[in-house]
Amino acid sequence: MKDSRDGVSAGIYERMSQNNSLVDALNEAPLGLFHLRAVITAGLGFFTDAYDLFIIGAALVLIKSEWHLNSSQVGLVGSATLIATFIGAFVFGRLADIYGRKKLYGLEAAIMGIGALLSAFSPNFIWLVIFRIIMGIGIGGDYPVSAVIMSEFSNTKDRGKTVGLVFSMQALGTIVGPMVAITLVGAGIQHDLAWRIMLGLGAIPALAVIYLRRTLPESPRFEAQVKGREAEAASTMRKFTNGTVDAKSNSLTKNVQRLTFRQFITNPRFLITLIGTAGTWFVFDYAYYGNTISTGAILKLVSPHMSLIQNEAISLMIFSIAAVPGYVVAFLTMDKIGHKRLQLIGFFVMGLMFLLIGVIPGVTKDLIPFVLLYGVSYFFAEFGPNTTTFVMAAELFPVSQRTTGHGISAGIAKIGAFIGVFIFPVLSSHLGLNGTLDITFGFALAGILLTLLLPEPANKSMESLTDMGQPSSVAKTVSTGA
Repeated sequence: MKDSRDGVSAGIYERMSQNNSLVDALNEAPLGLFHLRAVITAGLGFFTDAYDLFIIGAALVLIKSEWHLNSSQVGLVGSATLIATFIGAFVFGRLADIYGRKKLYGLEAAIMGIGALLSAFSPNFIWLVIFRIIMGIGIGGDYPVSAVIMSEFSNTKDRGKTVGLVFSMQALGTIVGPMVAITLVGAGIQHDLAWRIMLGLGAIPALAVIYLRRTLPESPRFEAQVKGREAEAASTMRKFTNGTVDAKSNSLTKNVQRLTFRQFITNPRFLITLIGTAGTWFVFDYAYYGNTISTGAILKLVSPHMSLIQNEAISLMIFSIAAVPGYVVAFLTMDKIGHKRLQLIGFFVMGLMFLLIGVIPGVTKDLIPFVLLYGVSYFFAEFGPNTTTFVMAAELFPVSQRTTGHGISAGIAKIGAFIGVFIFPVLSSHLGLNGTLDITFGFALAGILLTLLLPEPANKSMESLTDMGQPSSVAKTVSTGA
């Protein structure tokens, strides 16, 4: 059987309730302690992700001097983790749609912890790159599984808030890194030991969350809609939420097509959505990671004579005053403003700041005006595409391909991040800071155009967002037990 609207062949079906009793209960459930538990469980992973990704910027200042690295080697060390996240995001995202979210949850944290620990004991440049790649696979795997588990536990009204709050834990990672660097260097610890401690500390939160993640139940939407075990999912959620989500287990059901990967990737509507989520995330990460991991180097270009502690202190100030409030305002307001609309606003202002830095004479030679404009760009990066790209990729795909779609989007994004981090030292040495940020402005404009491909998901159920891409009902049966 074939649906003429989407050109998708029937064959594999997923059971869904006609009135989606469990899904309706999840969509309408008020914010509760079970949401907070899921946020903390998923969010701790993103704290670890951010610390592991961004601490390398501070560590590289010390490693470069100790190992006499050239600009290409600096770029490779800074970006090695990012290219590995493409592998981790795609593989874990795909496997989580096949075997379930819970079976993969915790494994990626273990890989992150092992990679961080091994990085601290790297004997040379080559081994450091290899160990950072191992860690990157774990970080990549954390993106789709954590994001989708949170979106599938969330209600409709607050989905942006809860998923955005998970991602906002990244903010703590970005400020803890400079604090650790300042503490170690300020305490007079030898540089060859200080950078190893910086990298190794990333293993502590990674290993600490493994048990916590294993205690979460399977995603109720995946269990009910993909595996067809609505009664079991309803019973589990009743216990997990202490009765807050109390869905009926007897219902009139209908069979709805479950997309295979081939059907998903060739479906015109979902393909356009995938281009939008992956494309916007790619261009944003090029700009964001290229700048963030190179913040120390950027500040050194603006003020060549500042010490390492001064450099890290200014980085900490930018993250604390500009970035952290951006995250907070984003998750508090995005459901009211609109996820798509907020992404457009963020790309526009962020790009404008990069343009002003690039074209106004003398800005890149004067620390105060540079930090002001750079700080505004950070605020609107967080209060915009850094948060929204993560959230929208977790809500715009059908449940049977949701972690796959998010994993592809996150993986392609990290290719953009890899390119940004790897070529930033090269571009800045040839084009100067002005020319490098002018190019970043162009990427922000591309982000605006790609965002226009996406629907507005705020205050809409994920089922309604993906219904247009689903074939019509092909059969109806009466279920008396599930």
